[in-house]
Amino acid sequence: MKIQKNISLKPYTSFGIDAKAAFFAGFTSLTELEELVDYTKSPLLILGGGSNLLFTQDFQGLIARNEINGIQLIKEDANFYYINAAAGENWHRFVLYCLDNNYFGLENLSLIPGNVGASPLQNIGAYGVEIKDVFHSLEAYHLTDKTVHQFEAKDCEFGYRESVFKNKFRNQFVILNVTFRLRKNSDLHIAYGAIEQELAKMHIKDITARSISEAIIRIRTSKLPDPKVIGNAGSFFKNPVISTQLFEKIQMQYPEIPGYPLQNGQIKTAAGWLIEQCGWKGYRKGDAGCYEKQALVLVNYGKAKGAEINELAGSIIESVAKKFNVQLEREVNII
Repeated sequence: MKIQKNISLKPYTSFGIDAKAAFFAGFTSLTELEELVDYTKSPLLILGGGSNLLFTQDFQGLIARNEINGIQLIKEDANFYYINAAAGENWHRFVLYCLDNNYFGLENLSLIPGNVGASPLQNIGAYGVEIKDVFHSLEAYHLTDKTVHQFEAKDCEFGYRESVFKNKFRNQFVILNVTFRLRKNSDLHIAYGAIEQELAKMHIKDITARSISEAIIRIRTSKLPDPKVIGNAGSFFKNPVISTQLFEKIQMQYPEIPGYPLQNGQIKTAAGWLIEQCGWKGYRKGDAGCYEKQALVLVNYGKAKGAEINELAGSIIESVAKKFNVQLEREVNII
């Protein structure tokens, strides 16, 4: 394990921002993580796939990159496989691994950037499925008491793009591995978004988990820029949840506003649609912009600074609040 100094973070984050870390090291085991925790007296930031971070300044501490790998079947019962994946595993490769082995439930989460360790932290979700739907447990290392804790689903307090690790336990734990409860028989979800239309375009008649994954990959590829080409973190904002009264008020003027009723009587609407109505889609100032094909995605066209992208996000939030009285929240973590 080598600790490097004054390292550019550009290769390690999907936004491709050229911020620097005073110290940088990767760890491939719990032992190495413990060594890094004991080593540093400066601020510590754990980095995974770097797909949900925006650095607005240099980091004056140690960035430790989680590179713990490994996937194993730990048990099964009549209906489920219990698959444990290390936090450093690439998320999409893990989804494809599960499909290859007929472990079903993750297909709707195909091509989401990042690593396995971030999936419960953010309760990632797409096309009608969230991590909480397939989650069984996880192990995490407490940075202060230096012990490993196990968390069941109830302990994680999952919400919309939320978990206990983003709230009361923020920056206290390092997720080491996650166990997923995946089906032996596929339970297909195709009603959300454009999945059915894409399957029709693909001339798929016998719908399988694999074909759903392929359809979602096609949809995401058509709408979202490749971070290797254009820096981005996918969806920059959460889809807002608003009252039925506010939704109906907006709907009177904008009948086409998307709305997804929730069990609590509120309605989730589309942040991308709201942003587009405010004229931001395709906007560019310098190398910071709002992607031309999807207004929910903020992009770095090359040499944008993190502060410039964050300033653009603030302007978008302000304009949506002014036009619709809806308060957008950043989904990306700002450093």
